[in-house]
Amino acid sequence: MADERFEGIKIRNLYKIFGPNGAAYVDAVRNGLSKAELNERHGHVLGLKDINIEMPAGCVQVIMGLSGSGKSTLIRHINRLIDPTAGEILVKGVDVVKMNAAQLQEFRRHQTAMVFQKFALLPHRNVLENAIYGLEVQGVPRAKGVETAMRWIERVGLNGFEQKYPNQLSGGMQQRVGLARALANDAPVLLMDEAYSALDPLIRMDMQTVLLDLQKEIKKTIVFITHDLDEALRLGDQIAILRDGEVIQQGTSQDIVLRPADEYIANFVKEVNRGRVIHVDAIMTPAEPGHRPNGTNIASGTTIEDAMRILTDRRADEDAAVMDSTGAAIGTLNLRQLASAIVTPH
Repeated sequence: MADERFEGIKIRNLYKIFGPNGAAYVDAVRNGLSKAELNERHGHVLGLKDINIEMPAGCVQVIMGLSGSGKSTLIRHINRLIDPTAGEILVKGVDVVKMNAAQLQEFRRHQTAMVFQKFALLPHRNVLENAIYGLEVQGVPRAKGVETAMRWIERVGLNGFEQKYPNQLSGGMQQRVGLARALANDAPVLLMDEAYSALDPLIRMDMQTVLLDLQKEIKKTIVFITHDLDEALRLGDQIAILRDGEVIQQGTSQDIVLRPADEYIANFVKEVNRGRVIHVDAIMTPAEPGHRPNGTNIASGTTIEDAMRILTDRRADEDAAVMDSTGAAIGTLNLRQLASAIVTPH
C-alpha cells in the first residue's frame, strides 16, 4: 500500500466527465469508450481520464498540453474549484475530495494559493492592498499583514510601487503583484494556471527567472500549467504532458527530451534546444570505481551547452570528469559526446 504520509500531492485514478450524469459513464470510459463516442452517444464531455501523478513536496510540477488537453481542469481539481467525477486528490495524505465545506474553506485559505493568467487583481485596490488581500481574509492583524505583504512586494521587485493601482502597471508588473499576493499567504502549495501565458516573451523569461530564484528559497510545492514546452522544460522538476484528458508521458525534462513516449511527444521536442535542456549526467560514460580525474572537471547537472563552453579549448577525444556534489568522479565525457547529444535523432 502507498504511504499516506507522502508530503506532496498525490492524484489517483482521477476522472472528470462534464454533464448532468457523469458518474454513470465512468465505467464505460474505463472500458474504452472514447471522448468522441461519449459526446456523440451520451452528450457528456470527457475532461480527465484516469490521471495518476505524484508531485513531491518542494518541487515544481509542470502540467503541459495544448488547448483542450485538460490541464486547467486538472489544476482546478487540486483546490476543488472543480469536483471530480471519481478519484482521489491527496495533499499531505488528506483527500481533498472528502472535505466538507468548512474543511475545504480552511484548506483553500491556508494550504493553497493560486496565480491566474489574467492576473485577477482587484482594480480598486493598490499594489499593497492587493498583496494583503488574502491575509485580510485569514484575519491576520493589519500591521502584521502590511509587514508580510511589503516583504513579498520587495522580493518580487516592486519596491516603490506599493501605492500604484493595477491600471498603472505593465502586464509583467501586474503578474508580480499576483505572485506577491500568493506568496504572502505562505501556503505550502502554489497553483499557477498559465500564469505567464499573457506576457510578452522577454517579460515571460524574466518572470520565469523570478520564480526559479524564489523557489530556491521558499521550496513550495508548485503546480505550473503551460502550453509552452520551453517554459515547461525550464521550470519543471517533473513534467506531465496531457492530451485529450489523459497523461501521455511524465518524467523529468531529460526523460521527455531523450525518451519521448510516442510520436506526439517526439514532435513536441524535436525543435527543442537540447544543449540547454540535457545535462551531462544523461550522456556521460559512467566512471570506473576508484577513477581519479586528471584534467578538467565538470559539475553534475551542468547542461551540454555550458559543458561545451568549458571544453572548447580541449581536444575532441580528451575526457573531462563529471563530479558529484561530494567531489567524487561519477563519469567522463568529451566534446564528441557533447556534440552528438545536441543533434536531434531522426
